[in-house]
Amino acid sequence: MATKRTADIPVAELTAAQARAELKRLAAEIAEHDKRYYQDDRPVITDAEYDALRARYNAIEARFPDLRTPESLSLKVGAPPARGFAKVRHAVPMLSLDNALAEEDVVDFVARIRRFLKLGDGETVAFSAEPKIDGLSMSLRYERGALVSAATRGDGSEGEDVTANIKTLKDVPPRLAGRGIPEICEIRGEVYMTKAAFLALNERQKASGGQTFANPRNAAAGSVRQKDPAITASRPLGFFAYAWGEMSKMPADTQSGMARWFAACGFKTNPLTRLCYSVEELLAFHREIEERRASLDYDIDGVVYKVDRIDWQERLGFVSRSPRWAIAHKFPAERAMTVLKDIEIQVGRTGVLTPVGKLEPIGVGGVIVQNVTLHNEDYIRGVGGNGETLRNGRDLRIGDTVIVQRAGDVIPQIVDVVVDKRPKDAEPYHFPTRCPCPLRTKVVRETTASGAEGARSRCTGEFACPYQKIEHLKHFVSRRAFDIEGLGEKQIELFFEKGWIKEPADIFTLPERNRTIRLEQVEGYGETSVRNLFDAIEARRRISLDRFIYALGIRHVGETTALALARGYGSWRAFHDAALKVARGDPNAIAEMDALDQIGDTVIEAVKDYFGESHNRGIVERLTRQVTILDVERPKADSRIAGKTVVFTGTLEKMTREEAKALAERLGAKAAGSVSRKTDFVVAGPGAGSKLAEAHRLGIKVLSEEEWLRLVK
Repeated sequence: MATKRTADIPVAELTAAQARAELKRLAAEIAEHDKRYYQDDRPVITDAEYDALRARYNAIEARFPDLRTPESLSLKVGAPPARGFAKVRHAVPMLSLDNALAEEDVVDFVARIRRFLKLGDGETVAFSAEPKIDGLSMSLRYERGALVSAATRGDGSEGEDVTANIKTLKDVPPRLAGRGIPEICEIRGEVYMTKAAFLALNERQKASGGQTFANPRNAAAGSVRQKDPAITASRPLGFFAYAWGEMSKMPADTQSGMARWFAACGFKTNPLTRLCYSVEELLAFHREIEERRASLDYDIDGVVYKVDRIDWQERLGFVSRSPRWAIAHKFPAERAMTVLKDIEIQVGRTGVLTPVGKLEPIGVGGVIVQNVTLHNEDYIRGVGGNGETLRNGRDLRIGDTVIVQRAGDVIPQIVDVVVDKRPKDAEPYHFPTRCPCPLRTKVVRETTASGAEGARSRCTGEFACPYQKIEHLKHFVSRRAFDIEGLGEKQIELFFEKGWIKEPADIFTLPERNRTIRLEQVEGYGETSVRNLFDAIEARRRISLDRFIYALGIRHVGETTALALARGYGSWRAFHDAALKVARGDPNAIAEMDALDQIGDTVIEAVKDYFGESHNRGIVERLTRQVTILDVERPKADSRIAGKTVVFTGTLEKMTREEAKALAERLGAKAAGSVSRKTDFVVAGPGAGSKLAEAHRLGIKVLSEEEWLRLVK
């Protein structure tokens, strides 16, 4: 009997080792989608598989919380700011919502809230439920009642300044109505376009030979991002207010009360919003809105549930990218039938080969789908995108008629093959054993931590492989790394092909080498564009530590992990020295890195491999001669624990350990997962074990829960 593949095993039946391998597999797929969708603005798939992949990932995390890594989907936020607009730093981060794809997810969401707040069976939780508008998230800042700025969500921390464009929207008041308006108000909501306006706009665009849009959401986003505010003004855009950011004073103590205040200030709020007091009422509201969905003149892709009491929202806090007190209950997937015309292989930055299915274009849920990820060799041989076996274990072949589904109206996936329509000459697809790069280097299947064969195939060429070199450079200049204006994928490919840029340091020596290169004589360039490019390069000679670490492209070190390392070490010198010691196997350096919150064996091994390679050390050494790496700014919270490192162990009685960590971080402290010499306090409750013993051994101050609460009060 054949061994059952990990991707086929239900989450409830996974062992810890299998779960670890499956998380890695899913994380790699999502990382590639993130890059193409958020950083490159060129997804190989439309908008739909993301939620389906995330559902399995989150289920594994929930069952095996110890396996949660810094690369978790729950740590990813939005899209980075677009090039060409000034950037605005959000006073309060604009984070995204977790998704519920099934009714069971909503039941779990409500149960988690009750557990976190330690509510008794008789205590009711009110939820504000509202349709989830499929538009462009926007933050409007008012000072003394007047609109002073408008910014997109961007990456959650930094967005695009679109103030001039937003001021043209009729639904956005230039001044807040009413008395007693707080000094500072950040009103957040969604810019959208009605379906009727969208269809009319596309007709006008076709008639004039302009760009047409795939759906109302894209039309709204494109309209807001116009360079000319007059174009935005000519587009029929609306705005629904539903949230807030920085507020110098809160006008209400509930979510529903804030919605009423928004309306009193002159904003449009969704009239379908309703208060619900049980899971049954939430699910009934979801079914009602789903039935009304087709009759609404604006696109929605689900329903959002929010805990109504704001004091409870504050207690619940956030988990990296998402609030604990809210969730988006998505609508079921939509399906369509089309033909798989071809399978192309793409090589990623880390050498992973990703097959991409080229489809006969088909409309699914208002979006034209032409490309779909096929994930890996196992998927093509019969494993679905969410780890589910295709019906009857059918494999995928070029020429097949396939069923395409958009899970949660986001990214598409192939869920079945119509074998009856398969061409007689269709052959099973043979996954390449050689990289498609000119070197034709060998392709191998990865192995898991347990030694079993993994799902991903990787080119063994490493930095000798041109695809990987180019992808590393693209990663280096990407928006969440060095973010060099005017140096995108096409420019990197051109400069690499001509031999002008072979490694990151070459970017910063490009201006002085231009005397022989003469870039202004290259087609598409002129004196002005070359000067702008060199100015952009010069502007990035100063870079934050977390962006620098992320830009190096260390395997398993995403932006969240890079931020954790940056905060843990504070300066490039400290991190670099520690990384070199880790590469040499220094046990103290390894233990110190392991003690950092969100850093585990996988990341430590990746850092060890990266800095253990002389080629990489040379790249880093040459690069650091060209740039200045800024130290991390320490938190400036007005509290007695700001800047301290705290470890919680044992059972806490007044609050959950999760809530205690959230409280510590809100007050400017760092909640670490293990005890080290850098730990300032250990808060120990009943049942404390090895962490308490380690604290005593190192002479670290130990606090009871009562002492901790007195300290933070």
